Amino acid sequence: MIAQIQGRLVEKNPTDVIIDCHGVGYFLNISLYTYSQLPQTENVTLFTQMLVREDAHILYGFSTKQERAVFNLLLSVSGVGASTARTMLSSLTPDQVRDAVVSEDIATIQGVKGIGAKTAQRVILDLKDKIIKLYGTDTHSVGSSNTNRNEALSALETLGFARKIAEKACDAALKDEPLASVEEIIKKAFKHL
Repeated sequence: MIAQIQGRLVEKNPTDVIIDCHGVGYFLNISLYTYSQLPQTENVTLFTQMLVREDAHILYGFSTKQERAVFNLLLSVSGVGASTARTMLSSLTPDQVRDAVVSEDIATIQGVKGIGAKTAQRVILDLKDKIIKLYGTDTHSVGSSNTNRNEALSALETLGFARKIAEKACDAALKDEPLASVEEIIKKAFKHL
């Protein structure tokens, strides 16, 4: 199995990249999260997951080991295939997926295109214990920061900011201080708007 590819970035698209590694061009499917994390430099390193199907061998590339781990966890859920897992990681960051599962935030998971109520419930049911075991996530702290994020997001939307822009600003604010209060998140988010 190919676990990592390091080489020259030949082509970069929102859904895939081609990396030249010693004269061989590898086509990797990526999420929008990975796309946003790719540096502008030519040399890149991506962690990979290879899926073998009857008709194809498909490589998926990830900017972090954590994103790859979340992708593999999502694949373990019945009814979630590689395409759905990649869509989830394109709509939500790996941290957001992890936090939504641990805090049982069905609305966040269901907000991903193609995820219905039953699939969202199945993702939470199947992955909550695995994520807590793997990451040692404290349910209480995740829940409160997620609630603070949602309240700050709601406030920014009320002020007229588009949801996607407000989400990015809130996430940037929480990256600096994950357990910030609603007021602190809003203040820091304004700096990113």
